[in-house]
Amino acid sequence: KMAITQTMCTSFKGELLGGIHDLDTHTLKMALIKPSMSGTYDATTTNYSDVTGNSDEVTGTNYSAGGVNIANVAITTSGTTGIVDFDNVVFSSVDIDARGAIIYNSSASNKAIAVLDFGETKTATDGDFTVVIPAAGASTAIIRIA
Repeated sequence: KMAITQTMCTSFKGELLGGIHDLDTHTLKMALIKPSMSGTYDATTTNYSDVTGNSDEVTGTNYSAGGVNIANVAITTSGTTGIVDFDNVVFSSVDIDARGAIIYNSSASNKAIAVLDFGETKTATDGDFTVVIPAAGASTAIIRIA
């Protein structure tokens, strides 16, 4: 079993400086990573294809490959920190087990933005699987630049 480290992807940081990502107009997605993964997901993850190439995306009832769109993306600031906020991400009526997730930009060749570690295997049985997004604060937002 390999590992997940929650982080913003290093490639994303460089791609931001190069103007590749426009987070409030591009389509951002979240795909789930299964517990028995063969890959390692961390700051070196560069693309959603890293997950699919290792066959590490969740499969299960009503889960669609590629995951779901992230809704209501908003860019704000808090003090000197730039923040990206968005709604909780809901996978509806699924029967799955997940250990983590990847946030990626489907408008920019599926380039990776961040990797999430759920800390343990999370399960939904014929119900909604919701990834609760933390408050949009300078020290809490998932996607932030200080």
